[in-house]
Amino acid sequence: MGKRKQGRIRTESDGMVFSTNPGFSWDVEEEEGEAWSVETAATLYVSLDRKQRAGKPVTLVEDFDGPASELLDLGKRLKQLCGVGGSVKDGCIMIQGDHRDKVVAHLEKQGFRTKRKGG
Repeated sequence: MGKRKQGRIRTESDGMVFSTNPGFSWDVEEEEGEAWSVETAATLYVSLDRKQRAGKPVTLVEDFDGPASELLDLGKRLKQLCGVGGSVKDGCIMIQGDHRDKVVAHLEKQGFRTKRKGG
């Protein structure tokens, strides 16, 4: 077994070994873009789904167009609000059970535009 390298100082560019990009810069560049906000977000669609879940209802929140970190945070808050489990996959928040009314009320209170899909 080899000895561990102790006391090694790692930098942000430590993982980059070689780049074929002729315009590559070793300096860290900050992306300039518009900051995401609830006011500029698209309409969120809230629906109930039972397909491929052995007949058990799942509340779906779809069409979130913000950053992934905001989606995960929103999913966590909605699960805590309803007191149930769920997951965030493929830009869609799944909450176990039929909690459409609670979810729509909470999203509108946060400033999101919402629409109910289905019955």
